[in-house]
Amino acid sequence: MDADHVEEIVQHWAAERPDIDASPMQVIGRLSRIAAHLDAELLEVFRRFGLGEGEFDILATLRRGGEPFARTPGELARHTMVTTGAVTKRVDRLVASGLVSRSASDDDGRGRVISLTVEGRRVIDEAVVAHLANEERLLSGLDADQRRTLEALLREWGRALGV
Repeated sequence: MDADHVEEIVQHWAAERPDIDASPMQVIGRLSRIAAHLDAELLEVFRRFGLGEGEFDILATLRRGGEPFARTPGELARHTMVTTGAVTKRVDRLVASGLVSRSASDDDGRGRVISLTVEGRRVIDEAVVAHLANEERLLSGLDADQRRTLEALLREWGRALGV
């Protein structure tokens, strides 16, 4: 098998600094390159629907939560793992696009509730199908056993890292 870009880097380090172990680059370097590639490929699909990654995430969180497709900004922040400030910016863009609405909370009238509009539901229903097809395409180089193995390894590594 021919050396890939990461392998070449590791080989160069081995030649220049044989006293250090550059083998972590075999995993981290490849993962970084793959992550950048995946980000670009995923963003391409989101953009077809006029969305960025953050807007897609908000719409998907509202949609997968089920009827009435509404959450508070705090709930959105917890479910998307971003700050409430980031949620506010994303929601502002989605409100301007007519994909979500912002209304007063029934509980106390002071809080806000973010809800999918009819158009927002239509967009996310189409976008998530395209997104999943894209993810399937991106994983097509792996067979089912390889995917399960990779998933298990990533889950375990994520737990070890606390993410």
